[in-house]
Amino acid sequence: MRNIKLTIEYDGTAYHGWQIQPGLKTIQGVIQEQIARITQGEVTFIGAGRTDAGVHALGQVANFQTESAIDIIALQRGLNSLLPPDIVITEAEEAEEGFHARFSARSKVYEYHILNQPYPSAIRRAYAWFIPHDFDLPSMKKCGKLLIGSHDFSSFRASGDESRHSIREVIGLELEERANNLIVIMIEANAFLREMVRSIVGTLVDVGRGKTSFEEFEKIFEAHDRRQAGMTAPAHGLFLVEVNYNK
Repeated sequence: MRNIKLTIEYDGTAYHGWQIQPGLKTIQGVIQEQIARITQGEVTFIGAGRTDAGVHALGQVANFQTESAIDIIALQRGLNSLLPPDIVITEAEEAEEGFHARFSARSKVYEYHILNQPYPSAIRRAYAWFIPHDFDLPSMKKCGKLLIGSHDFSSFRASGDESRHSIREVIGLELEERANNLIVIMIEANAFLREMVRSIVGTLVDVGRGKTSFEEFEKIFEAHDRRQAGMTAPAHGLFLVEVNYNK
């Protein structure tokens, strides 16, 4: 039995998220169907993370086991020829027997993109949250530093999250201005709660716009109460950039 690891790039605009759901078009469902077609056998396709509806990925990772002897390059090319153009397999490789896309992951890196200019964009409207207001980036960065480390992130946890606990370790959080009026918030953590990144972003945006002070942000974080935090940022600005594994 072979264990195949795939790295995937996708535009999540037209999908109801990663995870298979009855009667809905999902990333996992579409790819799993084409893998079964190529390998001529049923497969269980496991992703590193369950991105929500509308969320994109530059480096999602997934694996499946198969008895098929198909060449790994032929598998990648075959999948890319069958998949819709908004899903691409960027890498296919043989993985060790014990590799599991989700449980073997050491950390995941997400980026949230904000288009910060006076007018919206016809091209980038599906890939960044358009906010025309000025931002106090130093204050946002100061608040972001509070989140680094192992903490209870209940204040940024969606009500439907089914995780056993809300302790997560944020390894890094950076804010940077990029070309073309783009503000990017990068967060790396050992794992994420449902809508955690988008909830953090929504609250940091309130800081950047002067609606929430540093002291108020600190109280929100320590309250462990989602109702006190800011809005959940729109899904279309979020990207799963990378999944890191122990070597």
